[in-house]
Amino acid sequence: MEKGLIFDIRHFSIHDGPGIRTTVFLKGCPLRCVWCHNPESQKHEPEKVQRTTKLDGKEYNSSETIGSYMTAEEVFDQVKTHIPIFDESGGGVTFSGGEPLMQPKFLLNTLKLCRANDIHTAVDTCGFALHEVFNLILPYTNLFLFDLKLISPQKHESYTGQPNHVIFKNLFLLELNNAPTIIRIPLIPGITDDQTNLEAIKSILKPLRCVKRVDLLPYHHMAKDKYRRMNLPYELENLKPYTANQLGEIKSLFNDIDIPVTIGG
Repeated sequence: MEKGLIFDIRHFSIHDGPGIRTTVFLKGCPLRCVWCHNPESQKHEPEKVQRTTKLDGKEYNSSETIGSYMTAEEVFDQVKTHIPIFDESGGGVTFSGGEPLMQPKFLLNTLKLCRANDIHTAVDTCGFALHEVFNLILPYTNLFLFDLKLISPQKHESYTGQPNHVIFKNLFLLELNNAPTIIRIPLIPGITDDQTNLEAIKSILKPLRCVKRVDLLPYHHMAKDKYRRMNLPYELENLKPYTANQLGEIKSLFNDIDIPVTIGG
């Protein structure tokens, strides 16, 4: 039986699709974005990390394994108890990561279980996956949360470790299938937020009928402790979060498209 490598399941999420949701985080990602806020999601294998707890002036060290293998049925057992909440709020289940499409058989099996029980499904993806995998899950996915980071092929490869032509190919596949899609744009100061990049993203989105909303996701420092626990360098240590005025100016660049735009999703 196909098992998935899961590193977290969070209930009562309100930022990963409509309504109140359960978000299932799958471990493993083909990208290595320098701003990644889930570094524990990158490797497709369980990992041990050290935790340090301070209490009464003393430090206590412990180890934790991130990632465990679960069947689709085991994941669904955790999901199904929340069906009344999904029904009441218009919510459902979101598969995130990492990159959930790196585990296509497990993802497909779990999506099918949700669909069989009338649960709304969303897949949060970086778009870097085989065309065939998107075709495989399309019939069982109600909503795609699709990242667009950098339009320049050179910059995309420099900052994520992978080219972006596959991502565009898959976005146009969603358009051909009229698959409801929310575009997510991570705003990283000095990397993704320049006007040239945002105007290029906007020009791609303008003609797309499948795009129902654009979410601008501002950079934050909340992943810093994760990098420390995993003994990984945090390259963006000195970046400052955006001010409200800066975010308002960035959002205004999208005023001329007929698609709702939000800050933070």
